[in-house]
Amino acid sequence: MSNKVFLSNYVTILLVGLIMGLAFGYWAAVSLYAPSSAPAELHEHSDAAAPAQKTLYTCGMHPEVISDEPGTCPKCGMKLTPMDPDRARTILEARGEKVASTAADNKERKILYWRAPMDPSYVSDKPGKSPMGMDLVPVYEDQVKGGPTITIDPVTEQDMGVRYDVVRSGPVVKTIRTVANVQYDENSLGTVTTKVDGWVEKLYVQETGTQVHKGDPLFEFYSPQLYSAQEEYLVALSDLEKARQRNAPESVNMAQQRLTSAESRLLYFDIAQDRIDRLKAEKKISKTMTIRSQLTGIVTDKNIVEGDFLKSAMPAYKIADLSSVWVIGKVYESDLPAIHLGQEAHMTLDYLPGRTYRGRVTYLYPYLEKGTREISVRMEFHNPGYDLKPGMYATIEINSDELSREAVLVPDMAVIFTGERRLAYVMREPGKFEPRRLDLGVRTGTREWEVLSGVAPGEKVVVSGQFLLDSEARLREATLKMLNPGMTDSRDVISGSSSHVHSASMPMEATPPAPVLNDKFVCPMPSHAGILYDHPGDCPLCGMKLVPVQPWNLEQSTIEYYTCPMPEHYDVHEDHPGKCPRCGMTLIPVTSDEVSRFQKAPQDQVPMTLYTCPMPAHVDVASDRPGDCPKCGMKLVPTSSVPHGQEAERLWREAHPSKPEIEPATAERQAPAEVLYTCPMPSDADVVSDRPGDCPKCGMKLVPTSSVDHGAQAEAIWKASHPVDSATGAHAHP
Repeated sequence: MSNKVFLSNYVTILLVGLIMGLAFGYWAAVSLYAPSSAPAELHEHSDAAAPAQKTLYTCGMHPEVISDEPGTCPKCGMKLTPMDPDRARTILEARGEKVASTAADNKERKILYWRAPMDPSYVSDKPGKSPMGMDLVPVYEDQVKGGPTITIDPVTEQDMGVRYDVVRSGPVVKTIRTVANVQYDENSLGTVTTKVDGWVEKLYVQETGTQVHKGDPLFEFYSPQLYSAQEEYLVALSDLEKARQRNAPESVNMAQQRLTSAESRLLYFDIAQDRIDRLKAEKKISKTMTIRSQLTGIVTDKNIVEGDFLKSAMPAYKIADLSSVWVIGKVYESDLPAIHLGQEAHMTLDYLPGRTYRGRVTYLYPYLEKGTREISVRMEFHNPGYDLKPGMYATIEINSDELSREAVLVPDMAVIFTGERRLAYVMREPGKFEPRRLDLGVRTGTREWEVLSGVAPGEKVVVSGQFLLDSEARLREATLKMLNPGMTDSRDVISGSSSHVHSASMPMEATPPAPVLNDKFVCPMPSHAGILYDHPGDCPLCGMKLVPVQPWNLEQSTIEYYTCPMPEHYDVHEDHPGKCPRCGMTLIPVTSDEVSRFQKAPQDQVPMTLYTCPMPAHVDVASDRPGDCPKCGMKLVPTSSVPHGQEAERLWREAHPSKPEIEPATAERQAPAEVLYTCPMPSDADVVSDRPGDCPKCGMKLVPTSSVDHGAQAEAIWKASHPVDSATGAHAHP
């Protein structure tokens, strides 16, 4: 009997303990998820002591628009609405402003539904037990209003490995690295041919790879047609002299016309003007004519030997000028917005470590290669010393300019790509995360994305563990659909829309429908109206303002002029494409929208240096910039380097009376007693000699000082080291 009583008492004690344990567990669960039970007077005292939190306003379509005062969105024109207090607190803290502590809401919180604490997929519309025997916990309406905010306790957050980073604002700078190939400058290639049939009598250039300069003899050429053309010229010259002796004006005019025609025929046969002048002076026919080079460069192909019969139009030599080369690089489509004409490019070569060559982007090819889906970019580099050889491989690095002065930047690790949408999870407050839909721009070289809309600077985004948060958000979305059968479009919930779904059994205040806005923008230019843009801004084709209405006709941006891609030569303005008269690089177009980018400080005076033809007979050829003589094709030289320079400057002043600020040249100018030679490389202008030869520095053939731009500098160095003898008037040799 006593054993039965003892067993009954033992069972009673166990039942009482089990009931107390369940009661304690229920109390703990309610305490964990229920609002704070602090006394109401304590909260009222805290609210009275702390200043009220500032109200911020934002746009429902563009959450990155934040304002301290109500108004309208500058992007879409919608009326700004008060921002959620949790998000406003995050923005204010990022600004460094003091924020009042959050007081508990004294009003009764509405329970939206109940769910199991260990199985979030199990939900119920009333309290009870989960299949695991645990009490269901309430999910309050304020936890899901304003979008699917995910609430996670600190322990779970730590187990998920959630890490954050701060959204910042700054310039978008992109670095593009690619491989490239060195090639010939196609504008510097030339072929030496003859316009008549004949025989090669003598070769002056025997090998490929030989460096030649403009005017150098290449070979002696005999042709019966050239011989008869010389005879015709001398006959016409003799007839002219006889007509002048007879003093017969009509005969003189006819003889002069025949002489002009014969001279033109020789010129059309590519006979140099100085050779014609010598024929006129000596009146002696030459059996052979010297064919000279019209280019300065390297012989890349030689097709003749002595004694060959050369037919007209048959290429005898091919010459390439290697003073500047093209470098063709390959870039992807996504890199094109960061590349523009005139941009500086850096090139390195494996066989020349420690050297970086600087060039400029001069052309973007308008097509993609089918195999690699890449776009070719052409850059031009100067080639001193001929270190850059066509066919070489190189590494190119292009640092883009700032694509946007102040852009919102988010780490690329924070972005989730879900097909059509890009999401990021923003921490509204500790333990609360909100998914935001992002509209992205370009990806920077610092592994960041430019954000066009979705987040604001100062907000914290999740960079690790966001996929687990995304799973929780999708589970929350499925739960809301289950509780709200009328909700069919879940994209507004995921994108963080301010309107939230609610149960039909819980009536809510009616909100006015948002105005219907255009979500696409077009360029006002009819020719550009076929491209739709998701955001307002400027048209990338013509720079005009994008509008959300039907386009109308406006004037299209036009090309103002062509200039050199080198910034120091931005004052070069040409009406047509071509080469820079100073450095030889390809000119690039400048549109009306880009004029400010290519502006150079205006010069107060016209350049003091004038250029003229070295031939005294062409003294009327004068220019304020270097180039070639339009009459004989010789390179223009500074007026200070030739005896007829004063006369050329006088003619220039008469032709340009509106530019009297040009200083006259020194009156005491002496003709050089002898022809001087210098190295064709501007860096070796100190190499000057009174006789031809090779440069002792680079081994290149010396050329007359009148044929290079730095000839005046070389002559000045020569005069300084060879003073003039007052007795003889000649330069003394040290």
